[in-house]
Amino acid sequence: MGGPDSLDGVEPFLRQLFSDPALIQLPLGFLWQKAFAKLVARRRAPRVRELYRSIGGRSPLGELTARQAAALEAELTRRGHECRCVVAMSYSAPFAAHAAAQLRQSGITRVVGLTLYPQYSRATTGSALRGLRRALEVAGGGFLYTEIDRYFDDPAYLDAVAGTVSRALAAVPGDAPVLFSAHGLPQRYVDRGDPYEREVNATVAGVVARLGLEGRFRLGFQSRVGPIKWLEPATDTVIRALGAGGATALVCVPVAFVSDHLETLQEIDLLYRDLAREVGITAFSRAPALNDDPAFITALAGLVQRHLETGDARAHGGPAAPPAAPGSGARATLGAA
Repeated sequence: MGGPDSLDGVEPFLRQLFSDPALIQLPLGFLWQKAFAKLVARRRAPRVRELYRSIGGRSPLGELTARQAAALEAELTRRGHECRCVVAMSYSAPFAAHAAAQLRQSGITRVVGLTLYPQYSRATTGSALRGLRRALEVAGGGFLYTEIDRYFDDPAYLDAVAGTVSRALAAVPGDAPVLFSAHGLPQRYVDRGDPYEREVNATVAGVVARLGLEGRFRLGFQSRVGPIKWLEPATDTVIRALGAGGATALVCVPVAFVSDHLETLQEIDLLYRDLAREVGITAFSRAPALNDDPAFITALAGLVQRHLETGDARAHGGPAAPPAAPGSGARATLGAA
């Protein structure tokens, strides 16, 4: 999604976010969504600015994603693929239009859109990749374009997440419960067939199996906005229930996030940590976000390499690309949405 790089950038970021009809669905939204977004952004900005102030006055997402792109480019180059990795975000710079212009100016013709949402939702992954496709068309078209739109059950990705959970478990005593916390989604999306909840559960199951956490894990959903029904249970509800049940230690895992941002640094590290203390959980540990963890970069490189070389069936949303063997000179650029 991106994030504001300063407190002055909070309101423009919110305006972009609330303008997206895939994320915020309004009746006849095409008539008034921009006006709605402007109004809501102005009203919410003061409170949201304080949240960003509590984590240093800016989102680290842009910097972290740039590091991920640089590390992935280096790993793919090491594997014999001549490539560039560029970043495209939905609601803050660098936008998809800038990424597409970079590709056009560089003479790139083969593009792989690689999502940084491990689990697919049309409200997030779908919106970001549609924006990337539109930007490529506006930039002049002519790109051979395919997508990797999810990897919720990729073994190397699951190994990387399991590694972060292991490090967090080492920081708390005994057999602490493990709470996987995913970003929430309005229930109506799932009711209409969105696979996000199912894929989050599959990710959790893969990590639980790797670490033998059966019987001591929970799943909650965070970051609800507005009065509509969201996926349940809410993360804060689960924390209260664990405290009421006598838990004194807890490991929280940001399962649907691959980078640190407001939802990890403020919502989990500050809000949920304080809540845990209030309900008697004195030992609280948060699994680190994947960020540019070498295990995560290796997982992404494996996804891209299989996609380029074999047309891996896990790629969705575009025409099949011809295989490109290592060292063949084929150039690929990855838009990290």
